[in-house]
Amino acid sequence: MPDPDFTMGVEEEYLLVDRDSLALTEAPEGLTKACAVRLEGQVSPEFLQCQIEIGTKVCATIADAREDLRRLRATVAEEAAKHNLAPIAASCHPSADWKDQRSTDKDRYNQLRQAMGDVASRLLICGMHAHVGLNDNVLRADLMPQVSYFLPHLLALSCSSPYWQGKATGLSCYRLTVFDNMPRTGLPPHFDSWGEYQRTVHTLVDLNVIEDATKIWWDLRPSDRYPTLETRICDVSPRVEDALSIAATTQAIMRMLWRLKVKNQRWRAYDPFLISENRWRAQRYGVSEGLIDFGAGAITPFPELIDELIELLAEDTEALESVVEVERLSEIAAHGTSADRQREAYTAAKNSGADHGDAMKAVTQHLIEEFHVDL
Repeated sequence: MPDPDFTMGVEEEYLLVDRDSLALTEAPEGLTKACAVRLEGQVSPEFLQCQIEIGTKVCATIADAREDLRRLRATVAEEAAKHNLAPIAASCHPSADWKDQRSTDKDRYNQLRQAMGDVASRLLICGMHAHVGLNDNVLRADLMPQVSYFLPHLLALSCSSPYWQGKATGLSCYRLTVFDNMPRTGLPPHFDSWGEYQRTVHTLVDLNVIEDATKIWWDLRPSDRYPTLETRICDVSPRVEDALSIAATTQAIMRMLWRLKVKNQRWRAYDPFLISENRWRAQRYGVSEGLIDFGAGAITPFPELIDELIELLAEDTEALESVVEVERLSEIAAHGTSADRQREAYTAAKNSGADHGDAMKAVTQHLIEEFHVDL
């Protein structure tokens, strides 16, 4: 097989809010149509009518991804403004109640609601998916358990959902507590081969439990539609540059693991039980506390882990032309994630005399402003 091209693609889900009330609002038909015309298939409705999803083209470099993602975000923002709406790229709206939302009337979503009941109804959450092009199924299966080790690191960097229905949850990523109630979620199982993965999936397909592998929602999965490995663990990032840094890191991690394979080496595949502990720590603390370094047998501060990761990926970021984007992770590790900034916005509003409701609105306004940074 030829060397992988390591192309990349980014999918993001946004929430739509009224600019005056800052409450969630269903996407008007005119907004959906206008975006569809301008973005030519790169935008679609999501499960709830207050959501909208975009997806970049297949991008050769992070520079290509930046250009396309900025264009997509700017177009959605421009069209939303015509209806006095604004998109926010946060995985949970600070104060909205899921019981007040309506799902999109689309076969796929109607079937999901019927199959999952109220578990699906609570899916007032948004995420970011990063695809990396790998042109060999055997390679996709081989890299999955190795990439899994780094999933908590990516999650910690992306956290943007500290509030749920107007309450501080104590978590930096509340989104996963909602999504993990769905079946076929969480860390992927360990498969020894592509054939084992296929046999496992086909067991459920043959029983008509699922129609295809798109109904498997692990934190990392082989895409059923594209020749990619797809990370799905991340919260969506309010700032476009944060999203690009996380996507670039995902791409570089996969190239690094492929590079080891070429040398007949590999990253140790740790038991999902151990990785899940780091997954929880990332979900709870974001970048403010460390993750477990299983090789060192210690909990290592997150900035130190990121410095080590940047060094580990140096050869790959150079080859992928993403040195600046990946080195920017140090800023996130040092200064905090969106979850930290949302808490700061709430505290600042309270200190200025706002009551709880107005402080929650201040958080939403902060998210609107962050969406437009660097566009």
